[in-house]
Amino acid sequence: MSLRNLMFSSVAVVGVAVAASLGFAGLHSGAPSVAQESGAALRAVPQSQAAVQLSFAPIVQAASPSVVNVYATRIEQQLASPFASDPFFSRFFGQNFFETRPRESQSLGSGVIVGEGGVILTNVHVIKGATDVRISLSDGREFAVDVVVQDEQTDLAVLKVRDTAGVEFPALEFADSDDLLVGDLVLAIGNPFGVGQTVTSGIVSGLARTGVDVSDYEFFIQTDAAINPGNSGGALVDMDGRLVGINTAIYTRSGGSVGIGFAIPANMARVVADAGAVGGEIIRPWFGAKLQKVTADIAQSLAMDTPYGAMITETAPSGPAARADFRPGDVILSIDGLRVEDPAAFNFRLATRPLGETVQLERLRGGVNETVNFLVESAPQTDANSVATIDANSRFSGITVRQLDPALAEAKGLAYDAQGIMVTEVVRGSPADAMGLQVDDIILELNEVQMTDAASFAQMASQRTRTWQIILQRDGRVSRFIVSG
Repeated sequence: MSLRNLMFSSVAVVGVAVAASLGFAGLHSGAPSVAQESGAALRAVPQSQAAVQLSFAPIVQAASPSVVNVYATRIEQQLASPFASDPFFSRFFGQNFFETRPRESQSLGSGVIVGEGGVILTNVHVIKGATDVRISLSDGREFAVDVVVQDEQTDLAVLKVRDTAGVEFPALEFADSDDLLVGDLVLAIGNPFGVGQTVTSGIVSGLARTGVDVSDYEFFIQTDAAINPGNSGGALVDMDGRLVGINTAIYTRSGGSVGIGFAIPANMARVVADAGAVGGEIIRPWFGAKLQKVTADIAQSLAMDTPYGAMITETAPSGPAARADFRPGDVILSIDGLRVEDPAAFNFRLATRPLGETVQLERLRGGVNETVNFLVESAPQTDANSVATIDANSRFSGITVRQLDPALAEAKGLAYDAQGIMVTEVVRGSPADAMGLQVDDIILELNEVQMTDAASFAQMASQRTRTWQIILQRDGRVSRFIVSG
């Protein structure tokens, strides 16, 4: 199925407090029931009609105060006439038919209160581009909020109520999403299609799902609880009334639920919420190595019983992995005892670990399993000279660039020693935009001068000249073109 059929939700959601305890374990041939111990939670198949008739109502009632609707107002440009693109009408009525006018639009999403001081989690795609964002509680009270964090990498945003005087905001407790098992009961609570607060139940259908293509961290919880457009930013909760995930997307052909919904795990959501609670930016761990999936052929060559893990193919010079003596050919099997199925799983688990913490990585090298204590570090921070914005009266006005470093090169799939200046932002309608420059373009040369640092580029690009000769790399291809100054 094409990813074009992936529908985003925009959900009004509910969080829950502990109230009831239900669970399922898998059925086993020849045995009437199976109980499975996972941590402190006991999962068991219902043994009687009375057990089957137990209600989710106490959980839902306790959760309602933690549900908020998110109203995002946007100003969009709309054609002044519905016939503006028709050449027949433009010929007789002039080019004014092609003029645009601002139009206000509003979208409804939802969020989860995760901090008593009015800290709310939602999806970035719910509030992106909004000029004004407000939330309403389940009792109808409305509040203006500030967008504290917009993390495009996870599609998570943090909102903060501006005036909290005299108002209590009941926060939803985070669960450890690593404790989830396929088959666990979950509830999705939200406002699908704007029909009003709706609760749906289902099970965890899958864990660590990839290929959803809505964020950089592909490690989603899959559920068959009905999730529809209107559910984005909503809560997926367990039977202890805790937040296990933020509903984000559905897979569909028709636009409605077909029982395949995806949620961002709570362990990642907690990282973003913690950063938003203190108003800080998110600084993520950096391993400093390129990884590949262990295929069946690779596993056989390494005498592994089953194919799993993340194999190192290259390490960044002087990066954290290289300093911890990781080498190409090593296979990372687990982190803190949690199995690593593939590179996506490793990247997710490392991203949820606090900076400065030491984690235990199990690696396979030369047929021997070893445990390595690894210090979680961030990538070297970029200084003022590494980034430049051109706002002078120049052909490059409206562009922001950053010089390549190993961490940025890894994130963009480039060689660690890649050189050049990467375009990170282009203001729409600016001279740089008119010139055709795009985000992720790599400027290699400018008027036959090799570009190696942002400061030199800024100094040269701010000058006036009759023509510019630019050599840049786009999507792996190097091109040369000339534009007037």
